Amino acid sequence: MFLMREPSDEDAARFVASQRDLPFTYAEVGATNATPPAGYNIDHNRIQLGSGEAICRSAVEALKNWRHFDLGWVVIAPRGVPVEVGATVAVKARAFGTWSLSATRVVYTIKEERRFGFAYGTLPDHVEKGEERFLVEWLSDDTVWYDILAFSRPKHPLVRLSAPLARRLQKQFARDSLNRMKTLAADHTD
Repeated sequence: MFLMREPSDEDAARFVASQRDLPFTYAEVGATNATPPAGYNIDHNRIQLGSGEAICRSAVEALKNWRHFDLGWVVIAPRGVPVEVGATVAVKARAFGTWSLSATRVVYTIKEERRFGFAYGTLPDHVEKGEERFLVEWLSDDTVWYDILAFSRPKHPLVRLSAPLARRLQKQFARDSLNRMKTLAADHTD
């Protein structure tokens, strides 16, 4: 959904409600937990956040609260939705003088002693088609990493027509999200 004005919290809530029970727009649901499928753009981005348990705890807390989306030009709406399978949210983004809302639903979660993450998949009213996984890992060498793995292809006609710009925005999101998590992990340690 493209808009000329910023969608209000009420707009976003109505939008999410209209998408909540709709099917995913791609057949390969859960594929970011294994091998991403052929026929999509594959993006894999990773950054070391630091070392140790405190960094890991901070990063996991940020991920649980969708703070890796607090980028100024991208946010999750509505706020406060728990990261759990079936949770539906809108990615609210501002680019090129317009606003968009794109519907996503959490496909799976990873809750292990030294790994936490989740993936969401696209719903019918999303500008792309595919899935994205966000993961925090505390490795045996004590380093903590934030990892984003996505597969996607344009769905909305405007996005298909402007595919190079859309790819640029996807890459900008990944860079901004990696940097955001690095900052959050560093600023919120014990």
